Amino acid sequence: MPMTKPPFQTTDFTASFQIQDRPIRGRVVRMGEESITPILARHDYPENLARILGEAVALAALVGSSLKFEGRILVQAEGDGPVRMLVGEYTTSGGVRGYARYDEAGWANIERLNKGKPPHMPQLFGPSGRLGLIMVHDNPDIQPYQGIVPLNKGTLAQCAEDYYAMSEQVPSRIRLCVEPTGNGEWTCGGMMIQRIAGDEKRGDTTEAWREAEALFGTLTQGELIDPELPVTDLLFRLFHEQGVRLEESRIVDDRCTCNEERLLQTLRGMPDESLRDLVEPDGTLAIDCQFCGRHYTLPIESVTGPVN
Repeated sequence: MPMTKPPFQTTDFTASFQIQDRPIRGRVVRMGEESITPILARHDYPENLARILGEAVALAALVGSSLKFEGRILVQAEGDGPVRMLVGEYTTSGGVRGYARYDEAGWANIERLNKGKPPHMPQLFGPSGRLGLIMVHDNPDIQPYQGIVPLNKGTLAQCAEDYYAMSEQVPSRIRLCVEPTGNGEWTCGGMMIQRIAGDEKRGDTTEAWREAEALFGTLTQGELIDPELPVTDLLFRLFHEQGVRLEESRIVDDRCTCNEERLLQTLRGMPDESLRDLVEPDGTLAIDCQFCGRHYTLPIESVTGPVN
């Protein structure tokens, strides 16, 4: 069955797809010079840590592109291991950003133990590591929603599958790949499929899901990021017997959501004593955005009131 192909771009996009006449929906993302490269190039992360941060950003784009409201989603992993926190964020306008905080000595120890092999999640985040998917509405009257699962599987994708199984009761399969391409450039790809629950019209969807899982299992890491393999051709290769309806793509780009107003709101929630310890000799607070590195200089009075 031929594939339905809307207008499409080759990279820095996300898109949804539906397997024809099957209770299976999916999403795909590819990122490069306009999105994942500037995010990873902005910070001097070890290569394997940069890969995992890229996976978090890709996962945020996969999940966030399905949101039915205006807002953003954060994929946040944290624990007491060598990596303290790792965040990927996607806004419904198409912006992505990310950063990681880690202990250099702890990371060096992992690299010695693994001898170049990719680390698994418990190594990075410790036994208390957890993955949170946080959905934040632009409407301030709506409280954020957060689902949390342990980071006890080998990969971030496997932990995300656990999130959907446990928090959403939606069987899902996810594949992510991030690789350097030379000269400071990075490429990133991700795909997920999800089972639609059976009902009176669809009947039992178990067999269709098993078939889709088997086909998805043939997807390789290299295919996710192969510049010579357009996503339209990749989906046709995977599901050509059933046919695929691919929705119009959405552009994804490197875009930080930090601004002075949001920063002031955050700072005003901190104790005055903590803020005053950060005051520069000239009476200002010097703050750098952890995501994009943008520098803010704010009078302490704008946050707390006069300093005596």
